[in-house]
Amino acid sequence: MTVYRSQTHPETSEPAAIRVGPAPSTGNGAAPSVIFPPARAYEPDADLTTLSLDELSTSPEVYNSELVWLDFNWRVLHEALDKRTPLLERVTFLAITARNLDEFFRKRVGGLKRQQAVGIANLNLRGWTPDRQLELISRAVRPMLEAQSRCLFEELLPELANHQVHILDYRDLGAAQRQRLDAYYEKEVYPILTPLAVDPGHPFPFISNQSLSLGVMLYDPVSSETRFARVKVPTNRPRWVALEDPHQFVPLEQIITHNLDVLFRGLEIVAVHPFRVTRNAAIERNEEEADDLLELISEELRERRFAPVVRLEVSGSMPDNMLEILRSELGLEQNDIYHVRGYLGLDDLFSLADLNLPHLKYEPWTPLTPVRLVGLDSKARPGEIFGVIRQGDLLVHHPYISFAASTQQFIEAAARDPQVLAIKQTIYRTSSDSPIVSALIQAAERGKQVAVLVEVKARFDEERNIEWARVLENAGCHVAYGLVGLKTHSKLSLVIRQEEDGLRAYVHIGTGNYNAKTAALYTDVGLFSCDPALAADVMDLFNFLTGYSRQSIYRKLLVAPVNMRQQFLELIDGEIRNALAGLPARVIAKMNGLEDPIMVRKLYEASQAGVAIDLIVRGNCRVRPGLPGVSENIRVLSIIGRFLEHSRIFYFENNGDPKYYIGSADWMQRNLSNRVEAITPIEDPRAREQLDNILRSSLDDCRQSWEMLPDGRYRHRTPPDGDLRTVAVHGVQTALMALTRTTTQ
Repeated sequence: MTVYRSQTHPETSEPAAIRVGPAPSTGNGAAPSVIFPPARAYEPDADLTTLSLDELSTSPEVYNSELVWLDFNWRVLHEALDKRTPLLERVTFLAITARNLDEFFRKRVGGLKRQQAVGIANLNLRGWTPDRQLELISRAVRPMLEAQSRCLFEELLPELANHQVHILDYRDLGAAQRQRLDAYYEKEVYPILTPLAVDPGHPFPFISNQSLSLGVMLYDPVSSETRFARVKVPTNRPRWVALEDPHQFVPLEQIITHNLDVLFRGLEIVAVHPFRVTRNAAIERNEEEADDLLELISEELRERRFAPVVRLEVSGSMPDNMLEILRSELGLEQNDIYHVRGYLGLDDLFSLADLNLPHLKYEPWTPLTPVRLVGLDSKARPGEIFGVIRQGDLLVHHPYISFAASTQQFIEAAARDPQVLAIKQTIYRTSSDSPIVSALIQAAERGKQVAVLVEVKARFDEERNIEWARVLENAGCHVAYGLVGLKTHSKLSLVIRQEEDGLRAYVHIGTGNYNAKTAALYTDVGLFSCDPALAADVMDLFNFLTGYSRQSIYRKLLVAPVNMRQQFLELIDGEIRNALAGLPARVIAKMNGLEDPIMVRKLYEASQAGVAIDLIVRGNCRVRPGLPGVSENIRVLSIIGRFLEHSRIFYFENNGDPKYYIGSADWMQRNLSNRVEAITPIEDPRAREQLDNILRSSLDDCRQSWEMLPDGRYRHRTPPDGDLRTVAVHGVQTALMALTRTTTQ
């Protein structure tokens, strides 16, 4: 039997121009300077210094969202390459980059493929047609895939072997080990396999999204014909099958490959090669003509399952005849096919990274309870947390501060407190076993008025949100599914409580989803307040979300798409006036993405006026710093670390009387124009001090931060000589963990 080339002995030849080595540690713990991406898929067609502000703010030569996103994924991949990152965490980051690419192809490439199919030429992008963008994406992704394979086979697997963790090749096993795996196959795998032949009587089978399959070429000695068959590697069995030693594994696809004779008795197996498809998730939606938004999204989910294939990944050694069968049957072009050296589906490395080897992971972090909430018992004394909030606003910063002891306790206390009459809540993404949803159900069962806006259009969470919406409705909650034409992305909770002096409203306004699981992985901030003006704004916003209110004026909130962009522009204009008058002028903005052309142009204007601008933008950023005469006063940083930087924090110097804001919105066109977002001012002195510390620590980070160069690439920052501060050497996240320990004990 001929089988495919061993995946644990990959080919080592590679173009020297794309070699990307890890960042080896130096004597003082710093890494040498690294610039990512190592090579650009495209170069600007124009001298950026000759472009007008409008051109800089809109030109595709300056910013293409798809290609810039791939640049961001290089920065994530660096965490897997960096030897300072604990070994199993490096495995996790490699899996993250693979999962990111899966989502990139489903959403972004899928969207371009849909434009291509309907003949959209993107004339407004001056020649940046879908065809050209897809070609550049293909050119940019291939070196990243090679870097992933090289990282795994030349760095991570040898290092894991040094710690007695091995992924073995089936062919290298001893007889007893093979016998054990063959028995496992017969009992646990063979019964659920379904070989699917391709011939005149058997059409080419449906290949599910992101499933790992084996392409099999078979020779029939009776008919003297060679045929193709597909075997799906089951997803309900572990990808990495453990041997007697629980730290020794064999890939499931290899076990199946070496036992295919059981499936194809009487046939000669000529060749076996793995492949994997990715399907389009960008389905056209017409909300205005829908009678039922819930049914529209449910139908979209059904369509997505059978959507066209946008990417085919194959083993590097797959022969041309098998590849041509797949290409033809799946209707793909050559640029859609990616040869991978090594394993396909590296997102399956998450399970390997979960091995119980704490010495190969980050030091565990347990979120702490804020001092003001220590000792509260939301079950026995649910009203206590409202007494704390009446004493003054409370700002919490996850995952340093416990989500369960703060945000979750706030909702659970509201559900139990007999003085609470009503709860209103937005849900964009939440966990599969959400304690927030459970508390809302309990509140409704206790006779409280509960209104929930469940955004059923949240990408890839639609199915879960539809299920939660139905569960909440069945419990007696008032449920809205979102607004036609807008996504509800704001993070809001409103509690109405009967007190001695009448009704009082309590609010939580945050930057992160009400998701207990991601709250341990994402950095987010949230404000608890009973400020009457702020509470009135939140009430008005909920009336807009659940009713027909057209509220256009808010007392304190910045609300998109109503007034948010204009309010931010006016705040920056204030800094411009101060700078021109010789007064202190500065803007610090921390967010996930920044590409809104109007905001970008205003930032360039502010820089030209002399305003000092620091942008801490984790992902895509349209602004180019350091352009002579345009952006010398702008610095752009991106922070990548063990926690996903997710908070949105905004600071305006205001001539020595700073203004601080937090909320759900990035300075992206979609957030400011096509989503319901809420940004709140922070007025409490203690909360402002917390935000100031977060921002300053982020700017001082020289471990996890990257600084954008004028050409759009990023350089990894290193500590200045002699700077031994924790935030400089170990990064903002380590520094904030240390600070949280100090301030909560």
